[in-house]
Amino acid sequence: MPDRASPLNLMVYDRTCTSGLGPIGLTHSWIAGARLYGWMGRFDATFPAAGWPEALDWLATVSPERAIASIQFWGHGTRGRALVAGNSLDATALPGGPLHGPLARIRARMSADSLWWFRTCDTFGGDAGHDFARRWTDFFGCSAAGHTHIIGPWQSGLHRVLPGTKPRWSAAEGVASGTPSAPTSSTQSAPWLPHTITCLRGDVPAGW
Repeated sequence: MPDRASPLNLMVYDRTCTSGLGPIGLTHSWIAGARLYGWMGRFDATFPAAGWPEALDWLATVSPERAIASIQFWGHGTRGRALVAGNSLDATALPGGPLHGPLARIRARMSADSLWWFRTCDTFGGDAGHDFARRWTDFFGCSAAGHTHIIGPWQSGLHRVLPGTKPRWSAAEGVASGTPSAPTSSTQSAPWLPHTITCLRGDVPAGW
């Protein structure tokens, strides 16, 4: 059995976004953030992934004698999905898809007090985000957090869902155009928008 006395706080980021911001890309900001968070003691280990299979295999096997307290993913997202190099992780992985095996092994290392946090754009937005949040937490038996807006230094629309519960935010939150069932664009994060933190905050505020 995993050691429940010293559970791990883990982080995975997409290592493939290496251009797009002049000479650098978003991966460079995620590397810097991972190093800062590690220095602050927020992460026990981090992993640069080029796809979901290797990311999940790492989460399932890193320090296997220890349980997992939290997992953060830093990368791209869209409604109901988290992306590594364009490869989608969504609710279809849960019932028996090719990623089901490593997800089940990760679940065995987590407890009801654990947390998955998708620090990605839009993953909890729209009807698809509601469905993903509900099915993800029910599968893992622990809470999950995610955002309904496009995120960056400001990260708006942060919500936490418990297993067996329905999302408490409107599916229209963060939808800039279109409808919750068929959104066509999303709202950029800003400090005055609901449930906003900065990229430097390492926890989900109580009650969110």
